[in-house]
Amino acid sequence: MSRPIRLTAEFLGTLFLLAGVVGSGIMGENLADGNVAIALLANTVATGAILAVLIVVIGPLSGAHFNPAVTVVFLMRREIGAWMALGYIAAQISGGICGTWLAHAMFELEVIQTSSTSRSGGAQALAEVVATFGLLATILGCLSAAPRWVGPMVGLYIAAAYWFTASTSFANPAVTIARSLTDTFSGIAPIDAPMFIVAQFVGAILCWIAFHLVARSKTSQ
Repeated sequence: MSRPIRLTAEFLGTLFLLAGVVGSGIMGENLADGNVAIALLANTVATGAILAVLIVVIGPLSGAHFNPAVTVVFLMRREIGAWMALGYIAAQISGGICGTWLAHAMFELEVIQTSSTSRSGGAQALAEVVATFGLLATILGCLSAAPRWVGPMVGLYIAAAYWFTASTSFANPAVTIARSLTDTFSGIAPIDAPMFIVAQFVGAILCWIAFHLVARSKTSQ
């Protein structure tokens, strides 16, 4: 695919991902009547479903990264060039922000806002390391063993990680930036976003190291 098509695909994919994450959070909170567990369940199902669909549909166009941490790992694996990786990351961040604004507009909320939801502390950072490591392990493992299953497996993994990680599994720097711009159910205070982003890149790089070591051990046998 040409560069413009790939960048457009990453922009639109991340836009729809954030519209799904933020929009379902708003809808879930509106309908849950104060029950946070029900709101989170609605948010979980919608996020997992939209991820699976987007990866299957957009994967043939751009690889369906939608995530700077994923793009950086593919750069380290030499499966994408540096300039294309920078373009992907710009498209992902801008697409995510636009998706958040689109969700606000659909629910007749103020479009430009920032989050007041605190998500701070070492446990939250550790959760993001774990969440992102697991996400990359799911992607790399499926690409190695069953490429057709990447979309469904990523959707299922994120749905599960919403519940087994203390941070509800952001696992994506572009998502983190976009969610800092919504003062709704899925938001994160801008002051807490940098910690999440660092933890996400740490988790992604640790996963790349783990898979690199496994690959080397296989070739040396």
